[in-house]
Order: sequence, then C-alpha cells, then structure tokens
Amino acid sequence: MKLLANNFAVNAPTQHLQQLTIIRSLLLCFFWCIFLASFWVVNLQLPYHAVLAVLCLFTAVHVLTILRLGRPRTVTAIEFFIQLAIDVLFLNFLFYFSGGATNPFVSYLLVPVCISAATLPWRFTWLITALCVIAYSTLLFFHVSLPIFATDHTHGNSQLNWHILGMWFNFFVSAILITYFVVKMARSLRYQENMLTQLREDELRNEQVIAVATLAAGAAHEINTPLSTMTVLLAELRNEYQHNSKLLNDFNLLSQQVSHCADSLKKMVQESSAATQGSHKQQNLKNYCNSIIDRFQLMRPTINFSTNFSETLLQQTIAYDSRLDYAIINLLNNAADASPQKITLEISTNINTLYWRIIDEGNGIDTAIATSLGKEPVTTKTSGLGLGMLLSHATIKKYGGSVIQSPNIPQGTITEITLPIQHE
Repeated sequence: MKLLANNFAVNAPTQHLQQLTIIRSLLLCFFWCIFLASFWVVNLQLPYHAVLAVLCLFTAVHVLTILRLGRPRTVTAIEFFIQLAIDVLFLNFLFYFSGGATNPFVSYLLVPVCISAATLPWRFTWLITALCVIAYSTLLFFHVSLPIFATDHTHGNSQLNWHILGMWFNFFVSAILITYFVVKMARSLRYQENMLTQLREDELRNEQVIAVATLAAGAAHEINTPLSTMTVLLAELRNEYQHNSKLLNDFNLLSQQVSHCADSLKKMVQESSAATQGSHKQQNLKNYCNSIIDRFQLMRPTINFSTNFSETLLQQTIAYDSRLDYAIINLLNNAADASPQKITLEISTNINTLYWRIIDEGNGIDTAIATSLGKEPVTTKTSGLGLGMLLSHATIKKYGGSVIQSPNIPQGTITEITLPIQHE
C-alpha cells in the first residue's frame, strides 16, 4: 500500500503532464480550426503569417512534449512548471496578434493558474499567477487590434473601455483567489490522502502483527506441553543413570536448557500481558541502553561492535515495556547478520527523544525489498521468517517512534531509531 502511494507521489508530475498534453491537444485543435475559419471572415485584418508561425512553434513544442513522455525519465515539478509557463507564453503571443485583451478567449489564461494551483507547490503557483496577470495587463496596451473585437464605448480619449477594464479586474481577482484558496484546498486534500494512506498501511500491518501474535500464542501453548514432558523424562533419566557421570552431566545440561526455555516462555507471556495492560517500567536511560546491549552481547558474543554514548543519557529516564527491548535487539541482530566484523552504535538524546544509530558495513539493503521492509514479512536469509523487521517497525511505531534505514557510504546500512522518552 505504501509502495503504491510512494510511486503515485513520485509519478504525479508525470501524470499531470500527460493530462496537460491532452488539454493542449484540444486547445491546439481549437486554435487551428479558428485560424482556418478566419479565412472566410471578411475584413478580419489578422496577421496570418505571425499567427501561423506561433501556431507551428506551439504545435512543435507539443509534439516534442509527447515524445518526451515516451521516455522513462520521471517528470519533475520544475519541468511541469516550465511546461505551464510555455503555454502562457504561446497564449500571450497568440492573443497579442488577435486583439489582445479585447479577445473574448483571453480569460483562458485562468486555466494555467487553476492547473498550477491544483498540482504544483505554492511558490510555482504564485509565479504562474504573476506571469498570467502580467501577460493580461500587457495585452491591455500592446496588441494587434482586430475590427471584429472593437468596442464602441471608450473611456475618455483612451482606447480602453469600462468593459475591458472590468474583464481585467475580474481576471486579476479570480487569479489571486484561485491561487490562494485552491492551493490551500489542494494541500489539505493531499494531506488527507497521505493520512488515509498511512492509516491503511497501519491497519494492514496491525492485521499482520495480530496474525503473528495469534500464531505465537498457539505455538507457546503447544510448546509448553512438550517442555513439561521433557522435564519429567530428563528427571527420570537422571535418576536412572545417576552412576554414569558423563551421561548425568549431559542430562543436567539438557535439564538446564529446558528449564531456561520454560522460564523464558513464562516470562514472555507475563511481560506481554503486562504490556497489553499498559504497565511500563522506569529506568535510567544509560542503564536501559546498557541492558539491551548486554543482552545482545550475550546472544552474539562473537560480534565486534563499539558504542558511543551521549553524556545526557545519565540525566534522563525512560518509560518502557519489554516489547521495546525485543524490537531493538531484533534490529541489532539484523545488523550483526549483515556485518559481523564491525558494528558501530551511536546513542544520544535531546530533551524528550532517544536516538539509536546502528551502523554496519554489510552489503546494504537489497533494492528489491527496500520499500517492503517493516511493512510486510520479507527476508533475504535462507533460514529467516521475515518477521523481525515487521514486528520491530510495528512495536517502535506503536511506542511513538520510527525506524529509518539508509545506505552507509561507502558500504553498509545505517538504521536510525527514534523513540520518545516519555511514552504515551
């Protein structure tokens, strides 16, 4: 879902330019038809050669735009702005040779303003608006007059009349209102669409997490029975082979491992229950970060890593639950799998936010799965299930934080974790 939203955001100017070419095709067809029909109008006094040259140039630009859309390169907002500015320029030339502000079609200059307001950032929209207003104002005084558009009611000795001035003022006010309000409305709509996309993505991820949690609960229930059976059998085997020291040592080790699994399972269930009830622990930030690093080091004793702490960690505390520990350890494990030879941890804070930067020197993130990480189960490991990143992202986001992964130059990945110190 998020991938589709990102693709839409990236390709939006391309789609807008495709729509503009359709509008431009209709406009050029209209202009060519009017130009051909003008030969049947008596005493029109249209500068045919100049109008023909402008129409040919405009058509050539239109054809080049269509050919450009056939290339795979993505259209940018600046390029789309330039295309709109080209439309305004050619329209200004056509209106100049066909009556200027007296031409009844001059109000078409509002169309580029509307298109810009609905599709481009506000700074580009204001530029298009300024360009159109300047063009219209210039056409009031500088144009080739046509008898067919002449008016009888003049304003004093001026060639301008109240009707033309009223048309200009109406255009000016309409352009300003469109630029201001349509830009705000378009921005609000885009924000709402982004929020809806984000909500759909969260809902999809929550469904996946619930499915994983359901399976985990079932697995925990099923594992408990064989663990109990193994505990009983190992106790009987220890009694039966108590005179065989070698076997007894092996049975004692197996008993310890089974007991550890049972304790971990019980602790996981208890902590999960406490977390769902909103129970949080409080701890000094540095002690909390050290506890996570110590647990990771016990799990991966062969990993070579260095840690850089900010001095402010000593002065702050964090409210957390155990799910957050597992989420961070998951990300540390991913970095360790990618770069066992070297990992750098940078941990710092500001007033109310904790930052983890996990820097590895592995092969980096595969571009084929980069957009799916944390959104759906994906893995590049032969023995992986693809659930670690999904659960880590979901847990940290539910906690109010975020996970951002970016390339580490020249090699590897930087995983940035942002966490609020006071969890709500």
